[in-house]
Amino acid sequence: MATMRDVAALAGVSLKTVSRVFNGDPHVRPELRERVQAALAQSNYVPNDLAQTFRRGRGSVVGVAVPTLLDPFFAAIVSAVDAEMKTRGYATMVSATGFDPAAERDIVTSLLRRHLAGLVLAPVSADQSYLASAPASVPTVFVDQPPAGLPVDAFVHDDLRGAAEATRHLLGHGNTRVGFLGRAPHLPTSRARLAGYRQALGEDGPASLVVDDVESPEDAAAGFRALCDRGADAIVIADPRTTIACVPELKRSRVAVVGFGDFPLAALLDPPVTVVDQDPAVMGAAAARHLLSRLDAPPVAEPGTVVLPVRLVERRSCFGGR
Repeated sequence: MATMRDVAALAGVSLKTVSRVFNGDPHVRPELRERVQAALAQSNYVPNDLAQTFRRGRGSVVGVAVPTLLDPFFAAIVSAVDAEMKTRGYATMVSATGFDPAAERDIVTSLLRRHLAGLVLAPVSADQSYLASAPASVPTVFVDQPPAGLPVDAFVHDDLRGAAEATRHLLGHGNTRVGFLGRAPHLPTSRARLAGYRQALGEDGPASLVVDDVESPEDAAAGFRALCDRGADAIVIADPRTTIACVPELKRSRVAVVGFGDFPLAALLDPPVTVVDQDPAVMGAAAARHLLSRLDAPPVAEPGTVVLPVRLVERRSCFGGR
């Protein structure tokens, strides 16, 4: 297997020049860069991960922990993070917490034992203070949910505004009894979407038209039917997993619906589902680029939360039986 010294000899340059080219130093002269890159390709040079770990003081793998890879939302985040990391020579190690708050700590701690360079986390528990003991050399960026009990950077969507816009959209179509169907009331995203729904109603909202403790697909379908039985003529569904579980109910009922979060085939269903689109790929890419900037240099500002915009995509489900 070729070494960096072999590459230097083949290119006729110093070992330091090969290292600078390999690590993306922009100050290497173009003609030297081309010679080194040609030598790297000719020799099929493969970097020694262990040597890089010692040299950089950290590993070449970034951990990604999300609730599940079966959900297109989280799969898109993971794919975007992986694509960004590959541009800088980092691999990704992915683990799923299974929407289990009790398992999150053990799974994330297990990832950190792998000498990660950094971590991207979509949390499901109500407290991440356990990460306070993580090495300072391992920067962490949260996605989807803001951190609880920990001052780190986060990228979230404008859940409150998105839910408010969805509710106003249904009211604008002449509906007068708009219900809300959601899950995991302990999560900030769920609370923000319920708050946006209530904000759009201009009051606290009718408690009888709120079901916010869905845990399973069966719960989702039962909650949808319960809201219809209570006289709802329209429903805001607070997450794509719950919307997907309610698809058979949408077809049977005449209730207007807007779902939070787009999902595959949403536009092809009968009726096609109006959604608040979050664009998780944009979130994943933004979080990964921010993590890379943290890896390049110490932070120059206090950790903060970046709120990404959402947009309403109108399809036929928001018209109900009309």
